[in-house]
Amino acid sequence: MKNFYFWQKWLLFVAIYLVLFGLVLAFWGQSPLLDFVFNKQIDPVFWPEGDAPGNAAVFQAWVYGVLGTTVTGWGIFMAFLAHYPFKAREKWAWNCFAVGIAVWYIADTVVSAYYQVGFNVLFNTTLLVLLGLPLLLTRKDF
Repeated sequence: MKNFYFWQKWLLFVAIYLVLFGLVLAFWGQSPLLDFVFNKQIDPVFWPEGDAPGNAAVFQAWVYGVLGTTVTGWGIFMAFLAHYPFKAREKWAWNCFAVGIAVWYIADTVVSAYYQVGFNVLFNTTLLVLLGLPLLLTRKDF
């Protein structure tokens, strides 16, 4: 019983992290912090000769804005799921987490691997572990 609430809180924490990460990506995607953490890992795949050219950098900023707001929304949904129906051990909430995360991981990771964006494959896999571990360890509770 005690372990269940630890993992439920873990899911809630990761969901809140996703909300914050999404907001940072949306509004500061081209900041020096994200340049160091994110862009310097991804940009060389597409622009090996240097920084993204002018119009591409503007497009990238827009894409990060849209992606960031989507991640924020995804995190909010996950936070509500973790805090209410998951905590109440409603089986549909566990299934929603499991199916949503599986479909996201497979699709996003296949696309990232296809375009050889290894950093995103690693990022996705880290997030899969952070979200999947509590699901695996609470399955019996549902």
